[in-house]
Order: sequence, then C-alpha cells, then structure tokens
Amino acid sequence: QVQLVESGGGLVQTGGSLRLSCAASGRTVSSYYMGWFRQAPGKEREFVAAISGSGGRTSYADSGKGRFTISRDNAKNTVYLQMNSPKPEDTAVYYCAAGYRLATVPLWMKEYDYWGQGTQVTVSS
Repeated sequence: QVQLVESGGGLVQTGGSLRLSCAASGRTVSSYYMGWFRQAPGKEREFVAAISGSGGRTSYADSGKGRFTISRDNAKNTVYLQMNSPKPEDTAVYYCAAGYRLATVPLWMKEYDYWGQGTQVTVSS
C-alpha cells in the first residue's frame, strides 16, 4: 500500500506562485508514475499533470502548460507541482495520485491506484 499526503495548498493571489508537495510512504514510489488532479466545486475531477517514475517524461493539461511544472525527488519519495501565475479558475482541491500498471504517463484517473486526501488551493484576483 502507498499512502500519499499533499501539502502546500492555501490562498494565493494571481501573479503569485505556490508549490504543492505530495509525500509518499509505505513503499518506494520511484517506479510509479505520479499525477496531480484537481476538482473545483460543482465540477468533475480533472487531470493537471503527470510524471514518469524516473522523471524523464511529463504530461500537462492545456490549462496548466507554461505555468505549472511537475517534478519529483525520488530520494525523498516526493512529487511537486509548481504553480506560477495562478488564475482564479485554478481554484480547486488538488489531489496527488500514484500508479504502476502502465508504461506510459496516463491522463486518466482510472489508471491511478492510490490517491491522497487533497489540498485546497484558492486563487484570488
């Protein structure tokens, strides 16, 4: 079993920056692909970014390209999401997820096996 705990959420103004962290425990996740998803009030959970186990491959939703950066430190069993120039529409609960069944970096929730509890990000204008 893998436990994921997100941190770093909070209130940020447009034009600012925020870094989310996802600490994994219970198992070394260096061979797991990791992803960030988000869910705004009244909306479905959606893909934000994902990274391969080695960190060599990444994928981003169009909404975050050029503003968000996903990275990982396997020595710390931690994945990050750097959010630059956030917008009010980025306001959501952000979830970290981990999976191992595919060789690609998937965008779909069903391909992830473990989920964190989420951290709230609120962007004010």
